[in-house]
Amino acid sequence: MNDKPDLADTLSGILSRNWWVLLLLGLLAIMFGLLALLSPLGAAAVLTLWLGVLAIAEGVVVLAGAIRGSAPVSRGWAVFYALVSLAFGIMATLDPLNMAGTLLLLVAVWLAISGIYRIVFAIRVRKRARHEWLLILSGLLAVLMGVLFALYPLSGLVVTTLWIGASALIYGVLQVVAAFRLRRLGKA
Repeated sequence: MNDKPDLADTLSGILSRNWWVLLLLGLLAIMFGLLALLSPLGAAAVLTLWLGVLAIAEGVVVLAGAIRGSAPVSRGWAVFYALVSLAFGIMATLDPLNMAGTLLLLVAVWLAISGIYRIVFAIRVRKRARHEWLLILSGLLAVLMGVLFALYPLSGLVVTTLWIGASALIYGVLQVVAAFRLRRLGKA
């Protein structure tokens, strides 16, 4: 006879006992989503500030690994990465809204380049691919969005944050629903 518990039973037991973690994550996501929808620039600043703090923490850890000689890459690369992370983190924490705008400009450049890439790709495979016009259309839309973000970075930042906020709100509601279902599973 096998005395080992079934993996599915073990996992459902763990999840049902810790349902409150999903509830907490869901409520935090809902709060952030509401903040982003009600104050998109404030939310963008908060996101950038958090990103800055994470970059500083990672920079410190990687630099410590480089100094100790335990970095998984060459010491030079580790120090370079650590210094870039620290510089970004410090700039992001000192002026998060300005850094958010700068990041959006980088996204604008990436969108324009990726759009051009898609258009060129679609033209090159047009004889072998069906509906290549969809790739061309997506490329044109990416270029357009990149240009609009570059011309109107504040509007682009607001729109991007609103999308993130709406996504966080939906995610949060789903997490809360899942938490209460897991709680019921534990009582069954």
